[in-house]
Amino acid sequence: MKVLVVGGAGYIGSHVAKALMLKGHEVTVYDNLSTGQEINLFKQNRFIKGDILNYPALVEAMRGQDAVVHLAAKKAVGESMENPMLYSVNNISGSLNILNAMVECGAKYIVFSSSAAVYGMPEVSTIDENVPLNPINYYGFTKLEIEKFMGWYDRLKGIKFVALRYFNAVGYDADGDIRGKEINSQNLLPIMMEVVSGKRDKLKIFGNDYPTPDGTCIRDYIHVSDLASAHVLALEKLNQGMTSQSLNLGTEKGTSVLEMLRAVEKVVGRKLPAEFAPRRAGDPAILVASAAKARSLLGWKPQYLDVEKIVQTVYNIN
Repeated sequence: MKVLVVGGAGYIGSHVAKALMLKGHEVTVYDNLSTGQEINLFKQNRFIKGDILNYPALVEAMRGQDAVVHLAAKKAVGESMENPMLYSVNNISGSLNILNAMVECGAKYIVFSSSAAVYGMPEVSTIDENVPLNPINYYGFTKLEIEKFMGWYDRLKGIKFVALRYFNAVGYDADGDIRGKEINSQNLLPIMMEVVSGKRDKLKIFGNDYPTPDGTCIRDYIHVSDLASAHVLALEKLNQGMTSQSLNLGTEKGTSVLEMLRAVEKVVGRKLPAEFAPRRAGDPAILVASAAKARSLLGWKPQYLDVEKIVQTVYNIN
């Protein structure tokens, strides 16, 4: 298929573009490079510098495409609460531009980068797709609204979609083809690597009194290459006639903050300075995916289940 990867120079998007290319798809990357990096682009991929808010440019890029992978979004939770207008314009209006351009140009399928943030703070620790959708931040709200828009465009215009609800994306391409570090990441593993490199003097661990075995939060860390493979499978299944779906992507395995810290220390061969800090508001104790639906419908199975191997792929580019 001819696939337009919107946001394909970014952290996850670049891994998706590579995975699509290796499966023989014709990839065009469309990215404004606000957080994406040209170092992440493959020579085999066509690149168009453009913004999803520029509708005429988006339509021009969309012409002749069979499908879209949509990974262009603002994603900082705190920023979304402070500046909802930015997230409304970029995430919601930009996504509507993509859907409208698809209608105008005849593209049939879209795989959307959604998030476990659509669930908010569920009362269960293992989350399947039947858990109530109740985002507690504006970022998660925008992701859920885009899923709803795609549902309407399926009903009204026949555009089939898969919304992939990521849990905690981590890691880097094991082959070393993608080396552009994620810009201004607020996630745990990149922050730990900043401690390793000396950019930060110590790691702050927010809360050690959660109802978990070691008192720290537990999360489901999914390697970015496993996320990428799910995008490829989703597009191919849509092309084979699968109906529109929303699917969780996770390992179904929880790792605590302290367990992640120990894994990093083992890989780098030394202890890292760390201190406990008060809990952050809105942090659930445990968030682990049930990915049974993705396994069943896509035939998808994550390959990176060893946390130390995940950490090693990050350490290799630092």
